[in-house]
Amino acid sequence: MKGATEQTKIHYKGENTQEDFVIFVDDVNEYETYVKGLKDKEVSKPALSHFISSFQIFITHKQGAQGTLDTASKQELENEFGSAKDEDVIEQILAKGEKIHSKMPERQGNKNDSQGPLAAH
Repeated sequence: MKGATEQTKIHYKGENTQEDFVIFVDDVNEYETYVKGLKDKEVSKPALSHFISSFQIFITHKQGAQGTLDTASKQELENEFGSAKDEDVIEQILAKGEKIHSKMPERQGNKNDSQGPLAAH
């Protein structure tokens, strides 16, 4: 299976700057448990590192969740979230953002055209 994968990202439309911020989530179940823990103090929240492998915050320059992803600068984070600390910003995006789940189809194709009946003799 080549290329078949699923991807979940959290998209947050900034209230102050109107910029679009995106983070990627590796484990959707852990993410949902974390969000429940934010709303209900009786539910224990998993550590961010359990479902986020890359503590990078991306910005799409007002192009929505599908725009070109660039790493958000410290100034952009400070302007929108009041903090440039990754953990604080990620927590706010998780709490206020919208989950977007997408599937990438499997790619089909020849594995090695130089061998077998496809090769010129």
